[in-house]
Formats: sequence, structure tokens, C-alpha cells
Amino acid sequence: MQFWIVGGVLAVVCLLVVFLPLLRGFGRASRRASYDMQVYRDQLREVETELARGVLTPDEAEATRAEVSRRLLAAADAEGAEAETHTAPRRVSRIAGALLLIAVAGLALGIYDRVGVPGYPDLPLALREQRMAEARASRPSQEEAEAAIAANTDAAQRPQLRPEDAALVEKLRAVLKDRPGDLEGHRLLARSLGSMGQFPEARAAQEAVIAMQNGNATVNDELQLAELMILATNGYVSPQAEAVIAKVLARDPRNPVARYYSGLTLLQGGRPDLAYPLWARLLEEGPPDAPWIAPIRNDIAEVARLAGMPPPEGVATPAPGPNQADITAAEQMTPEERQAMITGMVDQLNERLATEGGPPADWARLIRALGVLGRTDQAKETWQEAQTKFAGNGAALAEINAAAQAGGLTQ
Repeated sequence: MQFWIVGGVLAVVCLLVVFLPLLRGFGRASRRASYDMQVYRDQLREVETELARGVLTPDEAEATRAEVSRRLLAAADAEGAEAETHTAPRRVSRIAGALLLIAVAGLALGIYDRVGVPGYPDLPLALREQRMAEARASRPSQEEAEAAIAANTDAAQRPQLRPEDAALVEKLRAVLKDRPGDLEGHRLLARSLGSMGQFPEARAAQEAVIAMQNGNATVNDELQLAELMILATNGYVSPQAEAVIAKVLARDPRNPVARYYSGLTLLQGGRPDLAYPLWARLLEEGPPDAPWIAPIRNDIAEVARLAGMPPPEGVATPAPGPNQADITAAEQMTPEERQAMITGMVDQLNERLATEGGPPADWARLIRALGVLGRTDQAKETWQEAQTKFAGNGAALAEINAAAQAGGLTQ
């Protein structure tokens, strides 16, 4: 109620500011003529006073009276003409002003009824940042994220080692069991497991590499650990992975891979405004064939939109949504026709991705749409296909997994 009272008072004040000048405007000319007439009358009295005091001669007084009287008559004629000319417009202006008052008030109420949320509490920037910080602090750990992915992925859908690869890994493990201090051997094990898609095992092996160096791990080793941690969680940056990235940046602030993952961390934490400049600089610096450039180029237009910034030049904008004509046509359809139209659009997107492929954003759109339509099995198949297609691309996997979560596939 307090909102409506304050809003109503402000609306009335604003409307009066606009409305009152319409009433005043036509009276100004007649008021000016009345003022001039009063001035001329005062001048006639002054002529008589100066004649009585001898300041003016009778001839001078007569000439002055004639001139002032002529001006007085002209002002009187002007006042009458203005009154005749503006009586009707003044009436019209009042009607127009009243109609304008009603139209503006009605339009404002109509718009607010469509898009406003009366009673919604204030949400200042400081409070939003506090909530985002709390969400970041309570997000799943590396172990929890890996466990959740394992629990929601069928054994048949997990990357399987070929028999010959499994045999090589077992041989390497056996060698390292006899040579636990072989640093290069442990590095080889981590790289091998990672190249075979066994990211949780590769992450554990790389952690052993870091531990063996007793706090003297190289930047590349730490960066490799961060990447394996992110790949093990399908693109999600856990607090532990974020801490490793921070260590890398502390030692090598210009490291492009760490800067890329730092931007991904900010984006997942709800801060596209901070992620965008990081990625934009990386995109500008290049080189064009660097592995972090492709995922940035695929997603930076959407990141720019979320940040309220124009996308960098030469970057395609996200696929457009329906235009006003599509929306109008959909509003005139029956529920069955509207459902058929949506299904057709989703099937077209599915067919295009199956034949031509597409960026992660389009795969994410398809996964969300299939989930909303209740085609859960197809959505899960698409999700698994997208994970395979973009394996090793942390940013793409993060976007795809977020879409799967929004579509209810991870519950």
C-alpha cells in the first residue's frame, strides 16, 4: 500500500507539471496586453502631474497624451483580439490536457501491470553481491561435484578404456608402484589418463605429482591440475580448482589459460560484468589458434549481453529469439497449435545440430527445450552427445551442464 501511495503522489505531481503549462500558455498574451495598458494609464497620469509642475508645456503635454493614448488604444485592441482568438484554443487545450492526463496515467498503469511486480523488495547491488558471494562460498566442492556426476551418469555412458589402453595404464601403475619417487612417470600417468577421458583418475594422479614436489611444483604442473579438476567436473570450477587457478595467477599473472579459467569462474559465480573484460582482452591478444580462443569466441557474445556490454567486433551475436510477428502469431494460436509450433522449432534445431553441428549455446538451447517439453530421454541423449563432442572444452561443458540442470536432467 505504501508503494501505491508514494507512486500515486509522484505520478500526480509529474502529470501536473506537464498539464499546467497547457492551461497557462494561452493566457500569457492577454496578460501582457493588460500590463501594457496599465503602464500607459500610469504614463497619462504622469503627463498631467508634469504639466501641473510646469515640467511640460501645454503643447508638449498634448503631444505626449496623443502618443500614449494611441498606444493605449492599440493595447486594448490587442487584448480584445487575443481574447477572441484564444478562447476556443484554451478550451481545446483543457480538453487535450485532460485526455493526455488520462492517457498517460492509463498507459503507465497498463505497462506496470504487465511488467511490474508490486510489493517486490528492493534489491540493491550490495545485497546482490553479498548473495552471490554466499552462493559461491556454499557451492559444491571438487569431491562433491565429481560424486554427483558419477551418480547421475550411467556406467555405459562413462568413457571406457580400450583393452590395450587399460593394459598400458596398468603396466605404468605397476612400474610406479616400484618407483614411487618417479616424478616424470607420475606426470606421464596423469597425462595418459587425461587423454583417455578418465579425468577424475587423471586429477588424482596430478595431485600426486604436485604432492611429490613438496611445495615446489611448477606453474605448468599446477595449471595442469586445475584443468583436470575442471574437466573432471564437466566444466564446473570448484572452490579447490579456483584456489589452484589463483596460485597460478599469483606466480604468472599473464598466463592466458589461467586467465581464461578465472573468467569462467567469475561467469559461473554470476559476475559476467567481471568475466567479460577478461575474456575480451584474451580474445584481442590471441593468437587466433590458441585453444582458449574458440570457447571464448563461441560464448563471449552471450557473456557481453549478460554484462550489458556490446560484443567485440567480428563476433557473431547469439541466435535470435522469436520476433514480434512470431509472438503475435503465437498469441493467436490455440494451445495445440502453439505446442505444435514449438515442437517443430525444437525438431528443426535438433536436425540442424545433428547434420551441421553448432556452437555450445545451440546445444544448450536444445537440451533446455527438450527438458521443458518433457522429452527427458532425448534430452539426456543430447546432453551425453554434447559432452562427448565438447570433451576437453571447459567453457562449453559448463554451459551445456548448466542447461541440463535447468532442464531437470541432473536431479
